[in-house]
Amino acid sequence: MKTFYVTTPIYYANSLPHLGHLYTMIVADAIARHKRQQGIETFFLTGTDEHGLNIERAAERAGRTPKEQADYVVSYFRKMTAEFRLDTDHGGYDMFMRTSAPFHYQGVSELWRRAAKAKTPKGNAAIYKGHYEGWFCAPCAAYKTEDEYAKPAEPGGAPTCLIHETPLDRISEDSYFFRLSDYAEALLALYESRPDFVQPESRNNEVTSFVRGGLQDLSVSRLRSSVSWGVPVPDDPEHTMYVWFEALTNYITAIGFGNEERERVVGFEKFWPALHLVGKDILRFHAVYWPAFLMAAGLEQPRAIVAHGMWLDPSGRKMSKTLGNTVELDVLNRHFPVDTIRYFCLREMVFGQDGRFGYEALIDRTNSDLASGLGNLSSRTLTMIARYNGGRVPSGVISEDKLLLAKRSGVDTDETTISGFIEHARNQFLQQFAVFTFSKALETAWSVVARVDKMISDAKPWELAKDENQKQTLDAVLYRAAETIRWLCVLLYPVMPNATLEIWDQLGLGTATDSGATPATLDPANLKWGELAEGTVIREVKPLFPRIDKVKTMKEINEGVPSPTSNIQGRPETGTAVISPPINATRKPAPGAHATEADAVPGVPASQTQPSPPPQHATEADAVAGVAEGVTSFIDITDFTKVELRVGEVLTAERIPKADKLLLLSVDVGEEKPRTILAGIAQYYEPEQLVGRKIAVVANLKPRKMRGHESQGMLLAASVGEEGKPVIATFTEDVPNGARLK
Repeated sequence: MKTFYVTTPIYYANSLPHLGHLYTMIVADAIARHKRQQGIETFFLTGTDEHGLNIERAAERAGRTPKEQADYVVSYFRKMTAEFRLDTDHGGYDMFMRTSAPFHYQGVSELWRRAAKAKTPKGNAAIYKGHYEGWFCAPCAAYKTEDEYAKPAEPGGAPTCLIHETPLDRISEDSYFFRLSDYAEALLALYESRPDFVQPESRNNEVTSFVRGGLQDLSVSRLRSSVSWGVPVPDDPEHTMYVWFEALTNYITAIGFGNEERERVVGFEKFWPALHLVGKDILRFHAVYWPAFLMAAGLEQPRAIVAHGMWLDPSGRKMSKTLGNTVELDVLNRHFPVDTIRYFCLREMVFGQDGRFGYEALIDRTNSDLASGLGNLSSRTLTMIARYNGGRVPSGVISEDKLLLAKRSGVDTDETTISGFIEHARNQFLQQFAVFTFSKALETAWSVVARVDKMISDAKPWELAKDENQKQTLDAVLYRAAETIRWLCVLLYPVMPNATLEIWDQLGLGTATDSGATPATLDPANLKWGELAEGTVIREVKPLFPRIDKVKTMKEINEGVPSPTSNIQGRPETGTAVISPPINATRKPAPGAHATEADAVPGVPASQTQPSPPPQHATEADAVAGVAEGVTSFIDITDFTKVELRVGEVLTAERIPKADKLLLLSVDVGEEKPRTILAGIAQYYEPEQLVGRKIAVVANLKPRKMRGHESQGMLLAASVGEEGKPVIATFTEDVPNGARLK
């Protein structure tokens, strides 16, 4: 059986987890799930690096032992992985590695002994004892050369690390050295023979240039009197191993190298070599030092070292607590479902390059791609199957005698047109996913969403349903949409495991607890068009990605107010992240605030999106606005007769790009042509919920241009609750379109 092994870096246990840690784990988790779909036995490793001077100092400041300090940090990592469903219980990593584990000590000692016996490519001892004197950065766990630190401002002072801007330690002591300088030619030969060993290409060029510039031997130990918290050097307990030689070895000790404990459970020969995912800031250690250590020990090289970029703030600045521009994991966990975060991370960052992360961008991407995209396609398709075919997946076949009717309605009678497009997109998606271009892969998947959305809008199933002769045409359109959704569930499972399993269940194909196949167990490469069985009974249709009120959510984030949607799809029911206390004096939302057009404009400053007082006569954008308590003024019968109210039937409904709160409706009010009406109810009603509904319409309201559309009337809705939730006025009895309300 094929096997695959993927690792994240092991994170240094001197600080709590942040967005960078989360991102690398999301990438590794998506890759692991994708490999498992293909039937490949996969092992996914993450964990913590728990030794070294920095841990000792952090423990001393906190009044803990080094082990207690590591335990404290690890507890937060475990909480984070559980909250974001990256742990073993949620189908995530197979092992959370800790370098303080006894089996790791055994494995590292074995690697040291092998390297100590080895000769370099130039015939010298790979490890030798000498004296080191120079500058050391504890946070970097690295010795610094002159071009890697800033000279002191005052004579006699210590230089500072260019990365951490902290004073360096002057080290002068005996040390063991790894003769890295003898491995330059062997490393260059490795990069040349395996162009994909370091990815992406830009990082390969960077590493190659560094090695060609000349390598210096590495100090790989510290005196125990200087750093006691570490793995002892075999046969010389006065020294502890330098963190990078010891820490990097976790990738092989975790699966059984040099120890029986993990060999029995996993198997070194079975899973090695690994795909290493790393941030670009630690690429040198993984792409230069680690391969050289493995060469010395006579071990096979990794499958590849793949480096990703860093997350920047929306302005392109490096994230820093000093600047106050960091993305807090507890805020993400509090306000956003897990799958929206996973999707945003993989869609927004071009893998290998730096990306920008902001809460507003996350909201925009969620609303446009998920709420109005995939979520809308799924719910509108399943809702129409429930409405027009009794909740059963229809046949996709159009008989010969109905082909002409289908063509006249504008529906392509050749099913292979849509199936061929989707199969081609599937192949592109898989090729892009295989080379870690996740953003392009998801862009390809969303071309499918757009194509099928257009197919539905062009075919107008709500109109086909009125003509019994077009029943097969209607069924074919709905079948093609449902089958596409099935394919999307399998393709997108590694990216959004919770949402795709939920869609799969709504489609009537079972849950993860059923015995049938799920997106987690189906290889997308083996999908065949038409395997969705006719007659499959769909289940209750539920919204997957509720639209996020941008203004309200940003206000809550900025003020530290907990989100009321903590239990929506994709989020653990109980969170363990620290939640900031709510602000006591939160302002009560103004009536109608949810329905203003200004609120529907992404990117407008909050100061420009506050609602105006409710007008005396409702406007299209304020169609569901609230009113002040009590009656503000009285009218007589003459005033009332000026308002022409008619019964209308919603024929079509769709969202308007970049207008979070507006829906564009086509309404039959008994006239020759349907009317176009814009309504500010998109936060509370999905478009497909409105199709076929009878509503009350103000028919003689002066037309008004908004968002490039002319609104030719206004629907009526009640304003319910403190927030003025709209509830559309409708009818319990059958009334003809165009009937007057008196």
